[in-house]
Amino acid sequence: MEPAGVSLVGQNQESKDKRIMELGKTRALRGPNIWSQKTVLETLLDVSDIEIAALDMESIHRRAATFLAGSSSPLGDNEESGWSFNPGLALAELLVRIAIELQNQAGSAVSVGRVAETKDAGQYRVVAEYKEEPVGRLALDIAADFLKSLVRDLPFDPAPRIAEIRSLDQQIRLGPSTGSIVRAAWALGIPARRLNDRSLVQLGYGSKQHRILAAETDKTSAVAESIVQDKELTKNLLAAIGVPVPKGRPVTSAEDAWEAALEIGLPVVIKPQDGNQGRGVAVNLTNRESVVAAYKAAIEEGSEILCERFAPGSDYRLLVIGYKLVAASRREPPQVMGDGRHSITQLVDEANKDPRRGEDHATSLSKLRLDEIACGVLAEQGLTIDSIPAAGQVVLIRRNANLSTGGSAMDVTDLVHPEVAARVVEGVRMVGLDIAGVDVVCQDISRPLEQQGGVIVEINAAPGLRMHLEPSYGKGRPVGEAIVGTMFEPGDDGRIPIVAVTGTNGKTTTTRLMAHILRSTGKRVGMTCTDGVYIDDRRIDTGDCSGPKSARTVLANPVVEAAVLETARGGILREGLGFDLCNAAVVTNIADGDHLGMNGIDTVEQLARVKRVCVEAVAPNGHAVLNADDPLTAAMAEYCPGKVLYFSKSIDNPILAAHRAKGGKVVYVQNNCIMASEGSWEARIALLDSVPLTFGGLIGFQVENAMAAAAAAWTLGVPFEVIRHALETFVNDSQKVPARFNVVQFRGSTIVIDYGHNSAALVALCEAFDKMPHERRLIVYTAAGDRRDEDIIHQAELIANGFDEMVLYEDQCRRGRADGEVISLMRQGLALGKRMQSHRVFETRGEMIAIEMTLRRMHPGDLVLIQADQVEEAIAFVQQLLPKLAAEHMTASR
Repeated sequence: MEPAGVSLVGQNQESKDKRIMELGKTRALRGPNIWSQKTVLETLLDVSDIEIAALDMESIHRRAATFLAGSSSPLGDNEESGWSFNPGLALAELLVRIAIELQNQAGSAVSVGRVAETKDAGQYRVVAEYKEEPVGRLALDIAADFLKSLVRDLPFDPAPRIAEIRSLDQQIRLGPSTGSIVRAAWALGIPARRLNDRSLVQLGYGSKQHRILAAETDKTSAVAESIVQDKELTKNLLAAIGVPVPKGRPVTSAEDAWEAALEIGLPVVIKPQDGNQGRGVAVNLTNRESVVAAYKAAIEEGSEILCERFAPGSDYRLLVIGYKLVAASRREPPQVMGDGRHSITQLVDEANKDPRRGEDHATSLSKLRLDEIACGVLAEQGLTIDSIPAAGQVVLIRRNANLSTGGSAMDVTDLVHPEVAARVVEGVRMVGLDIAGVDVVCQDISRPLEQQGGVIVEINAAPGLRMHLEPSYGKGRPVGEAIVGTMFEPGDDGRIPIVAVTGTNGKTTTTRLMAHILRSTGKRVGMTCTDGVYIDDRRIDTGDCSGPKSARTVLANPVVEAAVLETARGGILREGLGFDLCNAAVVTNIADGDHLGMNGIDTVEQLARVKRVCVEAVAPNGHAVLNADDPLTAAMAEYCPGKVLYFSKSIDNPILAAHRAKGGKVVYVQNNCIMASEGSWEARIALLDSVPLTFGGLIGFQVENAMAAAAAAWTLGVPFEVIRHALETFVNDSQKVPARFNVVQFRGSTIVIDYGHNSAALVALCEAFDKMPHERRLIVYTAAGDRRDEDIIHQAELIANGFDEMVLYEDQCRRGRADGEVISLMRQGLALGKRMQSHRVFETRGEMIAIEMTLRRMHPGDLVLIQADQVEEAIAFVQQLLPKLAAEHMTASR
């Protein structure tokens, strides 16, 4: 029987259980996106199979409120109660709130949530922030299960599911050490990107980056690390410079360890010679049994074992960063206090419930372990794990005080004697580590070691920072900030100049021209575009590389000194941006008819919203470079966190004029020159007659591309003479900018190869052709099958009005269309042409066949447009075909 409060239509019970409130494919937006600057998950909630009118929303809200009590709503404007009047929308909002609250209660603090209706009834786009992607995905799935139970009026216990999320979060998030360094970097505006599923993190971009691996940096010496892994060698080096160290020697067996203990004098310490983090270390051993047991434990952690004289006193860890003492802690061994009622096992279990105690190093404290060593330590105290200690009795679980084995720490930084600090720093300098954890044993850290028989026990590379960040007692120290300070000078944010280029048309040409300008300054430039990924002129990846993955590839390259990133709609929707901030965001234009009807983008206004993400990611000291002649582009100015520069082909553009009057930067065309102005000041950047890209200023869209690139370069501080030289030397050929208005002269005809594939591009191309001498216009064209019907029809209508002879083709890749469907739609558009009676239309299959058919029909004086779909193949085919045609012509004329 169906539970009260829900009804599903026309399905059997098994299908109901499966489909009720189904979640669609979940996308992780890993950079700034249309919803937020933060990382979020986006999915589709389908409640169309629920009879919404039958739901008892008041009951659902009441039950949900118990779990959500005290949580803040991240969803914006709803009714006073915080819930939407629309029941379906309210369920979507509830899903997001639960997903966020689950993460918060599991210890992963998030707040951003969004809900949006779609054009399909009963389907809602839901968005929830995450810190760790797998954690966010798990929380979203559990939230869906929770919501289903609310709708079906079934019980649901969130506690074990929250524990599941918390466990996953602790396993995969950055540990305290790495996390503190990353947070310190973020606080200074330094970007950070995790490079693997462990602790390898990139701080900064390109040539300004550094890398860390937990508390190691790319400045950490491998030689120094090798030295400190050999504890006997380290001890000898320190002794050579007068740093006090304990007596001892390597041992080769349990019996040898006991003999060494007798030689040195009890009590002793047994530890691996190349160990770390306290693994295999046993201290204050006073008898044969404990020494033998300690040796067996140590040999499990390392092949070479040391026996050293135990130094009485407290165990201190001093942290040296950049040869300066930054923090110090007194460590206490893991212990519990008896209450006269519970056994040691029960006391340990209770202590491990402390939320600060976790597995490995994800939390500030580690769990206590009752292992073989612990049992040995208990036996020395006359206890077993089942013993019930008296009230107030302190029971040691281990004798060493490492946090990784369950110890605790008290901050004593302010108590360290200057002479102690000096000996510690001398020891670290001797081994050569940039970051070191130095273990000191003495009675009083506020007195010189030599006065009390204190010793430096060992020096550790990649020291754990937990005890200094969140000591059990005392205040935490800014150790993450100190480590960042060894890599980045004050004021250095680890960033290289980043220019993001987006828009409908002109992106690739503007991107390539911008990269050319920056290379002219002497920088090594990384560039991504629809033709590949480039480091200077060397292509390192092929295909359409205008998405976030390619951007991250460039920004991870340590040779890149500046980045120019073409940023397409698809990548923004699929994954967000591949960077957090840019110095300049160029928006060329926003045109109708391109990619509409895809991925929920149905209007040109929605398309503009997607492209605006680049503008929203402009740094506070950066610029948005906007086309003032395009209203949708110009309107993005109010969303820019930085400054705005407008460019226009007309000095009289009202948006540009108003901005200039307020003292803003503008770029415009006047007297066939590209001009720059800021307030009343103005200067000439370049004469268009000297800019080959623009054909002397005749090609309007290329003039816009040149202005956009010059304007962005200006905002980056590139001198005008460098910009001018770059504009004058940029050649728009098939090598530099393939299929972007590449012009080829052949036997009195002009061939233009272009990638333009939307209505706005066709209009711009026809306007350019109006200014070029010719007798007839021919075109090779196909429409992309993933465009809307009306877009394909409109493109064909434009072709009919702009060309005299047309060769239309349909290729094998029809992008979801049936065979012949694209040609059929284009025929409809051609019929709308005003001059179709005087036109000749040919249809064929295959791009290369269409190109050859057209070029063989070409006569002197013709102007031919080849719309290249397979860009590289089409260009290569034309380059091979033209010599063949020339040879045939010469043969025929003899």
